[in-house]
Amino acid sequence: MLPLAEIQQQILLRLAREAVEASARNLRLPEMAAPPDFSAECFGAFVSLHKGELLRGCIGHIEALKPLAQTVRECAFSAAMFDPRFHPVTPEELDELRIEISVLSPFFDIVAEQVEVGLHGLLISRGAQRGLLLPQVAVHWNWDRERFLIETCRKAGLNEAAWRHGARIQAFTAQVFAEAAHPAQTSPHAA
Repeated sequence: MLPLAEIQQQILLRLAREAVEASARNLRLPEMAAPPDFSAECFGAFVSLHKGELLRGCIGHIEALKPLAQTVRECAFSAAMFDPRFHPVTPEELDELRIEISVLSPFFDIVAEQVEVGLHGLLISRGAQRGLLLPQVAVHWNWDRERFLIETCRKAGLNEAAWRHGARIQAFTAQVFAEAAHPAQTSPHAA
């Protein structure tokens, strides 16, 4: 099903917006019928909320366990309500938020020298510890390959050199799309 067509992207953004608004208003997500033009294919996905240039919430599922539309709705709701780094989104913030969705490809093992900043996202793991960074994170912070590997190790709670010493490195690609920014929200870091 990937890459998603423009109409599919717009449907997912609408579903994510509805979920964020429900979360901010303390409403339950209603049952959802599968949207037209979507298969029941399962993909991992992340939903990021941005307030101006700042991250306001980000939750995702790396495992492809549910149909994509359902995964996006659940991640959007959780990003607004349950990201432990932020307090829940309030109704007053809704007009200031811009939603970005990253639909993940399957993961594959990769050696450090093959990692391409801007193309690959990373999942680094050792035992039960694992950390994931989306492809756009390295671009946003202007990291080179080594810094991207180091920061993904840190995200996993591993020593920053774990990628050199036996930690498993997996990569993925992502189709990333976002709501258009409101004129007051336009920034050089828009998705």
